Amino acid sequence: MPSTPPEIVEIEDSPGTVKKIIKARKIRLNGKDQRQYLVIFKNQAAEKHKWLAEDAIPDGKLHLRRFRASRRAEQYHQ
Repeated sequence: MPSTPPEIVEIEDSPGTVKKIIKARKIRLNGKDQRQYLVIFKNQAAEKHKWLAEDAIPDGKLHLRRFRASRRAEQYHQ
């Protein structure tokens, strides 16, 4: 008798797949400066956009490389 596939359950804390990083800010947290990035997630409403530290961004190195390259291109064209 074939078994039914397991039910897929989404975890609320899991932000999803990163679409784009759109902004950066520097904040002071626990007496230390920390850079955070405003991350847009695929198929998520604007309320779900989050400010995250670099190490908290899924595939952060890839997305940060793209973000920094786009900022350099914007500065070059101004």
